[in-house]
Amino acid sequence: MTAHFVQVANAERIAADVLAEVMTPPPPVDYLRWAEDNIVFTQRESPLPGPYNRDLFFYFDEILRALSPDDPCRVVSVHKSAQLGGTVLANIFTGGSLAMDPGDFLYVHPTENNAQRWSKMKLVPMLKGTTALARLFPMKARDGSDSVLYKERIDGKGAIQISGANSPASLSQVTMKRQVQDDLAKWEMNNAGDPETQADSRSQAHEFAKILKVSTPLVDPGCRITKNFEDGSQEKLWLPCPHCGHPQTLEWENFLANLDEEKPENSHFSCPECGGVIEEHHRPAMFRAARELEKQGIEAWRAENAKAKRFHRSFHLWSAYSLLQSFERIARSWINARGDPASEQTFFNDVVGRAYKTLGEAPPWEALRDRAAQSPYPRKTIPVGFPLVTVGVDCQGDRIEYQVVAWGRDYRRAVVDYGVFPGHISSKECWAFLDALVKQEFVNGYGRRIGIDMLGIDGNAWTEDVWGWAKRHLASKVIMLRGVGSESAPLLARVKKERSRSGKLLSYSKRFYNFATSVLKMGLYRNLVKDDPLERGYIALPRGLDDEYFKQLTAETRRAKRLKTGFIAYEWVKDPAQANEGLDTHLQAEAAAIKLGIRVMPDAAWDKYEADRERPPAAQQYDLEDLMAPGLPDLPPPPPKPKPAAPAPIATRRIVRTIRRTQ
Repeated sequence: MTAHFVQVANAERIAADVLAEVMTPPPPVDYLRWAEDNIVFTQRESPLPGPYNRDLFFYFDEILRALSPDDPCRVVSVHKSAQLGGTVLANIFTGGSLAMDPGDFLYVHPTENNAQRWSKMKLVPMLKGTTALARLFPMKARDGSDSVLYKERIDGKGAIQISGANSPASLSQVTMKRQVQDDLAKWEMNNAGDPETQADSRSQAHEFAKILKVSTPLVDPGCRITKNFEDGSQEKLWLPCPHCGHPQTLEWENFLANLDEEKPENSHFSCPECGGVIEEHHRPAMFRAARELEKQGIEAWRAENAKAKRFHRSFHLWSAYSLLQSFERIARSWINARGDPASEQTFFNDVVGRAYKTLGEAPPWEALRDRAAQSPYPRKTIPVGFPLVTVGVDCQGDRIEYQVVAWGRDYRRAVVDYGVFPGHISSKECWAFLDALVKQEFVNGYGRRIGIDMLGIDGNAWTEDVWGWAKRHLASKVIMLRGVGSESAPLLARVKKERSRSGKLLSYSKRFYNFATSVLKMGLYRNLVKDDPLERGYIALPRGLDDEYFKQLTAETRRAKRLKTGFIAYEWVKDPAQANEGLDTHLQAEAAAIKLGIRVMPDAAWDKYEADRERPPAAQQYDLEDLMAPGLPDLPPPPPKPKPAAPAPIATRRIVRTIRRTQ
């Protein structure tokens, strides 16, 4: 007989191994050391490829310490500028946690689309390119342990779930020891309520949970990351002066006071103690000096609300601290943005790392009416300095309302006309009226007749009827529009490919655009209060408009609304008794102007439009036979000689001359 031997595991040995693994204290969770040992940037990821450099990201040292189990705080908020390394910080926290102290990890983005994009473009490259993670996440499983939104360690000891704040289902029935709430300012209410509250509750069962909230701010009041910063310890980075050693924070107001508009490359900070000039080349030395002071027990990060440090540490960072951002670029960004509310918002959010303060109240309509009564130009005419013309059209159940707006350099605009036509957009009469409106011409300050460059029509209601009319005109002349209330929405973006119930791609998708109504309203109300015709963003108003127009233009106000969850949301509201089509049509005309390119139009293009349209009409020509014929009509007087070109900006000086001449 053949003997068969069966190898039997030693049960006592297995039990001893398991007990030893359970009883052995885990290694310390040191995110700083883990980053230095594991994070390597490629040329695609960073302008400075190579291993993680603490000298480059000195400002992250204390934030990573706050995220470690050694710090008692539960929540860490980072209120920051864009492109400051927030993704790097979140990746270190995510990857280091999964490698050093495995457990379930939640990573939440504003939407599921954002979540999928981050998983494919950021997470997967990190898992593949980091040796410590590649062996833990081979990403070859076919049993559901590896998908775009869920990845589990090969030993089953931990996993990462990637979710979207717009999906309440992905934020339910899970318990997470650690989580990242990314781009928090862009989170919006979902159909189950407040997503931030939902995400916070996922870690409620863990006494020593860590929640990282990181975002560039948006609009205040109502900005989530700004509220978190103010609720937390409010820590800012203090750096010693390179001249006298006096510790100070780098503040935007200090930089603005030393911003050289003629030579932005000379912009700098100044020390409040000794008055010494602080230039960008001083920053590395200031970082090293701050690190040396930390070794002596002098904190670089100082809290303005120290009592919150035990539970919630919050940090503020902006571009001036980043070695990847030059002072000259900061200065030029402000010079380019100043005077245009939408651009100013982007600047304060992305560069200064501050929420943009809104004007929630509309300006008094009476003040606008009184200013219009003193206007140098009448309704239905175009003043000098505004060579482009757009129209906004709003469709109501029993009427069509429209507004004509002319545009000039530096985001200045002039209201030309406002009107109402009875009927529904599906009627032939309305189509005939709109056809005529597209061909309408208006006389400008030089006596020339100027046609409409682009018309934007509301396509949110009665979409098929609107499309039936719009498709009869060129896409370069007529576009369809739909307002989007999100304060993080782009000013103008083509709608996603829309399909009918049968799945057929709708043809109007190619010329249907969403526009950011909330952002444009905030900008409009800031610009309406400007009374200097030369100021960037100034809005000129004509004589002859009814009071109702000004009431409609200022019909909405941004108000706080307390939800059942206790969260306060902000939305634009109007008096139910007051119509607001004057506001809607103005924003639609502005959206059409954005599509036309006024926000990015170079000076050469403005020069061309002004040369073509801002000059007297040509004299009428007669044949020799006409001159010899009896009954010759009186010849028109010769046109006035064109005024010599003024120094740049040309349109600005023409406006001044016209106003003075007509007053």
